[in-house]
Amino acid sequence: MTEYAEVPPEIVAQLRSVCLGLPDAYEEQAWVGTRWRVRKRTFAHVLAIDSRWPPAYARASATDGPTNVLTFRSPGDEIDALVATGHPFFKPQWGPSVVGMVLDTGVDWDEVAELLTESYCLLAPKKLVRLVDRPAS
Repeated sequence: MTEYAEVPPEIVAQLRSVCLGLPDAYEEQAWVGTRWRVRKRTFAHVLAIDSRWPPAYARASATDGPTNVLTFRSPGDEIDALVATGHPFFKPQWGPSVVGMVLDTGVDWDEVAELLTESYCLLAPKKLVRLVDRPAS
């Protein structure tokens, strides 16, 4: 069995507290890392990159590691704005609505919570989205 780098438990716990606070969201182990889903749709995925593995994530985030990355969904115009700011955001080549974020020191966990809530709302059924407590824009 291959050994992979693990995301620190405190990062997973921080993400878990946001993701599992959303209606009908659940957590599961992904092929690597941990993902959170609603109705079989992944709205957040965290994993560790180490020694250029996994290669697709290492290339997308332009790092050999060790580091931790989070991918989530976002509307197209917001992806453009996030990616334009540069680090910690990056645009993977898979999925038109997927954006990535390097989780390094200085992470703004309030921003992460907003981004994950938006990701969830893009994928969840409307009846669940109506139950989400979101700040007025």
